[in-house]
Amino acid sequence: MWQRTAHSWESDALLGRPMEVIVHGHAGARVLVFPTSQGTNHEWEDRGMFAAVRSRIVAGEFQFWCVPSVDALSWYDEAATPHARAEWQDRYDAYLRDEVLPFSLDINDDPVLITTGASFGGYHAINFGCRYPEWTTRVLSMSGLVDITRFTGGVSDDLIYLHNPADFMRHEHDLDRLAAFRQMDILLAVGRDDGLCAGNAAFSATLWERGIGNALRVWDGWAHDWPDWQSMLQLYLGGHD
Repeated sequence: MWQRTAHSWESDALLGRPMEVIVHGHAGARVLVFPTSQGTNHEWEDRGMFAAVRSRIVAGEFQFWCVPSVDALSWYDEAATPHARAEWQDRYDAYLRDEVLPFSLDINDDPVLITTGASFGGYHAINFGCRYPEWTTRVLSMSGLVDITRFTGGVSDDLIYLHNPADFMRHEHDLDRLAAFRQMDILLAVGRDDGLCAGNAAFSATLWERGIGNALRVWDGWAHDWPDWQSMLQLYLGGHD
């Protein structure tokens, strides 16, 4: 069995909300794992994702940092305005950036950072990786959402824009950021019959238009379930297949 540890603290960014990070593995590239919609930090463990790559964890190739979500307070809070939802997403982003990442480096100074997630976790992986290309080595999105305005009824504003990769990447022009993006490995895996397939294809095209290489891997069928994501993780965790 590989090393499993849990770390919990009250997040300043999230207004004192208790947040627990579960870490799987003793060494290797740091992998920031986002759960599916409103999921937990032990979801991947429960669903057999780590069992699918057990040998690589035991070998010290990868160390998985599983964070909880605040989706219920952000994009899934239908009682809140779109802007208020984005404010919670922005707090979550600050929690990841200012608390989780520095802590992960205190534990493990491996310079490689991979962001990954399935379904709504894919949105978070893409969003964080594309907001911080200077820190992110690889993005692996599995059946991921790209356009967050699907959750805002098409509404956008300055803050929603900053957390909507489908929008902000279309307008990316900063030369330093573009150079950082071109050093990243970005892989989008999605089922051909998945309603998110068209959005992934459009996002892949947007990246190529900015000169940012990426891999779009379209799977047969819907491919939007845990056995599919286990197979995707086995194939793509180390980079492009």
